[in-house]
Amino acid sequence: MLEEVERWLADRSWSAADRPLDQLLDRKRAAGTTVSVVLPALDEEATVGAIVEVIRRELIEGLPFPLVDELIVIDSGSTDRTAEVAAKAGARVVHRDEILPRIPALPGKGEVLWRSLQATSGDIVCFVDADLRDFSSTFVSGIVGPLLTEPDVQFVKAMYDRPLGDAPGQGGRVTELVARPLLNLHWPQLAGFVQPLGGEYAVRRSLLERLPFPVGYGVELGLLVDALHTVGLDALAQVDVGVRVHRHQDGQALGRMAAAIYRTALLRLSRGHHVRPELTQFERGPEGFVPRTYPVDTEERPPMLGVKEYALRRVA
Repeated sequence: MLEEVERWLADRSWSAADRPLDQLLDRKRAAGTTVSVVLPALDEEATVGAIVEVIRRELIEGLPFPLVDELIVIDSGSTDRTAEVAAKAGARVVHRDEILPRIPALPGKGEVLWRSLQATSGDIVCFVDADLRDFSSTFVSGIVGPLLTEPDVQFVKAMYDRPLGDAPGQGGRVTELVARPLLNLHWPQLAGFVQPLGGEYAVRRSLLERLPFPVGYGVELGLLVDALHTVGLDALAQVDVGVRVHRHQDGQALGRMAAAIYRTALLRLSRGHHVRPELTQFERGPEGFVPRTYPVDTEERPPMLGVKEYALRRVA
């Protein structure tokens, strides 16, 4: 490991317990900083309501001064009761297609995160996946904390244990098989991140609006790499928030995720055109293995500062 990364691990890796909630509230009130929490959601009726309820109870309504100013669920086309459950729990629910309607929406998580900048107003934007179980509010307060107490920090990732069923530490298979090798080989300054693909991170808006967003599964790696190049390693940090329990995807879905992440890395290495952005996988059918070919996410959204509607909102 680079000496720079060893130093970074000592200086920029914390625990959520290092910053008590009352300290964060004092800093937030003194600075007048606003915080938006965004949950991107697609068919998450089983979990999204409990997450919203915990955030509202512990970080908005149950405090003398709210830590979270804005709590929004962005539904990207759910066919279940995700939107209804989230609204009943107290979130503001917005459909992806209602944001920046001039620009036709593309499928993918990164698309939702990119559009969330137009739908929110907080100085700090905190992203939280909507499929988490046994959710703790420290997933929010822990990663927002350094942005309220450390002026030089601009991007904070959550780190945690990721069990796979009853096996501790066996989750995060795409991280271990794809993302971590890529980062260690090509961006060794980022080798200290425990969960580089984790969906829980908080970022200053002033940085997010300057970054391009891969529209699909590559968004977490893309944002992390681009943030490194934009503001430097010392502006990045991570916070231990405990254990992350969520719904796991099957092996083929993980394969598609891995392909998108690999392609996102290649684009940042070469900024060139790749001949075949597709992935063929195999499923056993009645007569043997059947190939299924899927497109790999190839679209990226530009930095939000270049979008007309966002620029007009800032002037207004």
